[in-house]
Amino acid sequence: MNATATHSMNEFRADQTAYVAALDQAHARAFHSYFNQYILTDDEAGYIAVDEGDYGALPRGLMDRVVDTVPGKLNDEF
Repeated sequence: MNATATHSMNEFRADQTAYVAALDQAHARAFHSYFNQYILTDDEAGYIAVDEGDYGALPRGLMDRVVDTVPGKLNDEF
């Protein structure tokens, strides 16, 4: 295996780890929220989870970075 392929594989694993961590955080937060949880790309962390309730309607700059959504689990309807 050459150095470029090894470097690419390490970047993929780091990216995948950051995505899974953000997804886990979004699922954990969704159980206690009425709002959707969004997974966004991030230059520093790779991926982050944000709560729609923190921003209201997400600004266009954030919506363009959304890669996944976890719906909120709380519901007031009986």
